[in-house]
Amino acid sequence: MLVSATEMLKKAKEGHYAVGQFNINNLEWTKAILLTAEELKSPVILGVSAGAGKYMTGFSTVAAMVKAMDESLGITVPVALHLDHGTYDNCYDCVKAGFTSIMFDGSHYDIEENVEKTTELVHVAHKLGLSIEAEVGGIGGEEDGVVSAGECADPEECKRVADLGVDMLAAGIGNIHGKYPADWAGLRFDVLDNIQAKTGMMPLVLHGGTGIPDDQIKKAISLGVSKINVNTECQLVFAEATRKYVEAGKDLEGKGFDPRKLLAPGTEAIKATVKEKMELFGSVGKAN
Repeated sequence: MLVSATEMLKKAKEGHYAVGQFNINNLEWTKAILLTAEELKSPVILGVSAGAGKYMTGFSTVAAMVKAMDESLGITVPVALHLDHGTYDNCYDCVKAGFTSIMFDGSHYDIEENVEKTTELVHVAHKLGLSIEAEVGGIGGEEDGVVSAGECADPEECKRVADLGVDMLAAGIGNIHGKYPADWAGLRFDVLDNIQAKTGMMPLVLHGGTGIPDDQIKKAISLGVSKINVNTECQLVFAEATRKYVEAGKDLEGKGFDPRKLLAPGTEAIKATVKEKMELFGSVGKAN
């Protein structure tokens, strides 16, 4: 059931759990995540970066695939199709394509331009019944060409952007896209606590969910994080499962080279990871 992310995140904030955003890269990713969400009766957000959208031949193709799959699989849980780290132009492209949620990443602009562009996009999104995420501060690392040193967000700037009427706010608190280095200092809970105090019931978003210790995830949720993004971990387990299949020579047995068989172990690995994360985030059974 394709919906905006607004209501599911309000419920998550009130219920002190988080909804997982799992990025999709192809049909297998999408199917695995949708089936797991339905099995666990969990709301879910399908994230699509600009790079993944281009790889899948455009946002319109992605939206058509997700809508058709949602219907053909009989998915009953709330599903939001969300642009991840979108540019100003990406946001308009996804609105036209039929996404139900967008993210405008204006964190690389100065705060005045971030506020100006976010204000415009909030008006556009809400007029069409879509949810919108904004960002303040930087998420460390690199994802599909979006690079940041990982600057912690200014709580006062977070309040300014939250007051624009966005539905969720991504704020840098030392989190990183991709693998975390061995010397990573951990999440800045003091910054998160200050942001929560300034933004009240605004659902906060934790990007770079792969590799953060479970205890830090749980503490972040207790401090107002209501949406957690996972991408790299699904990529890693998919690659590992596929490698094991090939190295075991399974692709040489019978019709083991058939993509439906070749990609099956990786797809099952994604399902297992998504299930593990939904249980950790506390969203299992929260679809209603």
